[in-house]
Amino acid sequence: MSASQTVPQVRPALSSSGAGKSSYEVIREESRSEKARNLKGFVTFVMSRLVQAVFVVWSAVTLVFITIHLTPGDIVDSLLTDSEKNNAELRMRVIAEWGLDKPVVVQYFGYLGKLLHGDFGTSYAQKKSVNAIFAEQFSATLQLTIVAAIIAVVVALIGSLLISGKTNAVVRSLYKGTELTLLSTPPFWFGILLLFVFSFRLGWFPVAGDSSFKSLVLPALAIGIPMGGNLSQILRQGIAKSEEQPYTLTSLSRGLSPAAIRLRHSLRHASIPALTVGGMMAGGLLGGAVITEQVFGRPGLGQIAVNAINTKDLPVILAVAFVSSLVFVIASTVVDVLYYLVDPRLKIAHTEE
Repeated sequence: MSASQTVPQVRPALSSSGAGKSSYEVIREESRSEKARNLKGFVTFVMSRLVQAVFVVWSAVTLVFITIHLTPGDIVDSLLTDSEKNNAELRMRVIAEWGLDKPVVVQYFGYLGKLLHGDFGTSYAQKKSVNAIFAEQFSATLQLTIVAAIIAVVVALIGSLLISGKTNAVVRSLYKGTELTLLSTPPFWFGILLLFVFSFRLGWFPVAGDSSFKSLVLPALAIGIPMGGNLSQILRQGIAKSEEQPYTLTSLSRGLSPAAIRLRHSLRHASIPALTVGGMMAGGLLGGAVITEQVFGRPGLGQIAVNAINTKDLPVILAVAFVSSLVFVIASTVVDVLYYLVDPRLKIAHTEE
């Protein structure tokens, strides 16, 4: 090689990210940037849901407060016995004691101020802290709600996965009919049926509810099984639709069994619409528990709500509205976040915003 000849030098690949960086470094930086965008999109998504949640809870409490004050009948009458209602002096003293002589607007903002500090006030009827009343009773309703939700998910998963592998038309038709019956049955009516069969006829479970686990079984089944029938229908249809997609044939060609494909692929795709429906149902789960508690005579939020409405016990009614709406928005927000994590389209949409 002559001195005039020069040896070509290898230079690092140039990129728009900056000169002198290798391709590996560029790819790594782009990956970090994409993760940052995804994280920003996720935070934006969660914050928007939290703002909506606060608005829903505030709206529920405000609506109930206004409704109670607009309904016929004086709240003071619920605080007095029949013999005390004609005593003007006692009536004025009770009004002043409970702050009912203040303008409604002042009462409203006073209540919101207490609520922000976690104080539900004092029950008109029971003359005790509403926080203490809820501490005694709400755990029973929460326990019923959680067990019912677990039953619903188990029923939906087992039913949809088992029937998806069946090719017998009669079996599939019977299962579809069972699904339709369950999702059309109100929980309280199903609860009455369960009571009649398993309590009055067979005597396996107590008629009146108490704090034992045995008394929890029938109410939880009354709520969970109809809800499970609805979710099972959504999952079954989603699994059937996903099995028509090209990736199912690809998985079969690779040697995966149909059952493995349903568990690994089909169930995940089917869970996206099921999450949407489940979120709406989860929001109303507490309401179903409140009604079902009355059917089975269980202690809990249902008993508190009925007694408070009958006596126009405003602090307790407002607390029930607050807790119910809070549970609703928490369930809806959790489902929305899960939906965001499962469905890549939502990630892309919020990343681009």
